[in-house]
Amino acid sequence: QVQLVESGGGLVQPGGSLRLSCAASGLSLDYYAVGWFRQAPGEEEREGVSCITRDGGNTHYRDSVKGRFTISVANAKNTMFLQMNNLVPDDTGVYYCAAESSTTWYGLSCLSEGDFESWGQGIQVTVSS
Repeated sequence: QVQLVESGGGLVQPGGSLRLSCAASGLSLDYYAVGWFRQAPGEEEREGVSCITRDGGNTHYRDSVKGRFTISVANAKNTMFLQMNNLVPDDTGVYYCAAESSTTWYGLSCLSEGDFESWGQGIQVTVSS
């Protein structure tokens, strides 16, 4: 049974940092594309934050987080991370990790939630003074 479990969220002041973790079980991240998505307050859909494709290992970030967020994977720990620096209030939301085994993006962006098959339960990140 595939399971993704996020941790590391919480309340942080603007300009602060958080590192989200997502521990995977029932699958090996060596063979999966991985991504982080978020759902802002009042929004129905999740938006892509960052992802790494399995084909070519291409990394993508949404424009608003470029230079501030870094996605990574520790294959030995079967865990993915999202390091978030210089946080701003617009980064507030529920963050979800996701994994996908069969889609090939051919270098195109993987920041679409519809492309991912396995999801964590989500974790709250609040940026506020």
